[in-house]
Amino acid sequence: MRNNRVELKEKFSAMLVATGKSTVTKSEIKSICAKLGISGAQWFTKDESNRVGRGLYKVPGLASAPVAETIDMSAQVMKMPTEKISHGNRISNVVTDLETENLVPAVYKNYVPFGNFDDLLSIIASKKFYPIFITGHSGNGKTMSAEQACAKLGRKFVCVSMTPETDESDLLGNFVLINGQMEWRDGPVTVAARQGAVLCVDEIDYGAQNLSCLQRVLEGKPFLLKKKNEMVVPADGFTIIATANTKGKGSDDGRYMFTNVLNEAFLERFLNTYEQDWPPVAVERKIIKKELTAHGKSDDEFAEKLVTWADVIRKTFVEGGVDEVISTRRLVHISKTYGVFGNRMKAIELCLNRFDDDTKMSFLDLYTKVDAGANTETLMAQTAELETLVLPEEPKQDQVPF
Repeated sequence: MRNNRVELKEKFSAMLVATGKSTVTKSEIKSICAKLGISGAQWFTKDESNRVGRGLYKVPGLASAPVAETIDMSAQVMKMPTEKISHGNRISNVVTDLETENLVPAVYKNYVPFGNFDDLLSIIASKKFYPIFITGHSGNGKTMSAEQACAKLGRKFVCVSMTPETDESDLLGNFVLINGQMEWRDGPVTVAARQGAVLCVDEIDYGAQNLSCLQRVLEGKPFLLKKKNEMVVPADGFTIIATANTKGKGSDDGRYMFTNVLNEAFLERFLNTYEQDWPPVAVERKIIKKELTAHGKSDDEFAEKLVTWADVIRKTFVEGGVDEVISTRRLVHISKTYGVFGNRMKAIELCLNRFDDDTKMSFLDLYTKVDAGANTETLMAQTAELETLVLPEEPKQDQVPF
């Protein structure tokens, strides 16, 4: 009788290991018991050392294995028994089906490389751990360049967008409720590390000030999943690209509200900082022509005028003449809107509604001048003349203005 019990326990343990998982749910244990013809496995479920969460148990043979073996096992992405929620390869705080093939981004045929793209290709192609920080104005293609570099090289890419509420559990992983059972789900950082993917931490300066959970990750070293008591060793090829609108020093002009001052020791862990400017006029012209064509409006003249218009606004912004800019993303929005309504001015007006009335009217007025044939040099000269006009003197204190 005793031998039978020992034999059953051995078979039970073997079937646990055969699942290939480091943890199993109570329903999976019941399924194994049913196959063995026994009512339950109380000797296993009542042993507190086997319990890792509510209704969740570790597999002794795998959980106690050396770290290298654990990482090798978990590198196999498991299909998750839940509804698929498609977010491309941007991972939100939801349970998703992270199949390997989904992590390689699609090549965007309208993408036009510029700026630091060649450097990104070199870094990503090296498969070395080489964390970099890319800073630049909103809408100038920082994240897109990282994604498309991975697409061109066929590399896995995981992007997480930071918010002030993003915490360690969102990034590294947490136990979540699935079909009434608590199961562990890796966060985007852990997914990328296990699979040797390129991790993009988008708008890192917009995240919570305390990002200490990423310190070890930014050194390329094994990091601990405290809730699971598991050490994760990053696979070959894992690296990090952080994007931000600031250099981690906050936004002095208030343009990027709620961005944080990042810890100096945290910033020091990035090997290089890249500054990404707007695309050169010739490149941006090519981008907008492609976008217009993609949305059924092959209109090279409109593309030329939009890029000239945006270029003058940006130059005026740099000189302090205006407080807002037209980003490349905004020009793409105008192109898409034009494709829907087929009216140039309506497309521009609809895409300028996010600005205050004064800014909107001044931008529209500037576009009418561009539309009438004015070039960049003429428009900038007019702007300079306006800035050098002498304002009337204020009345002296003993004078009463009428």
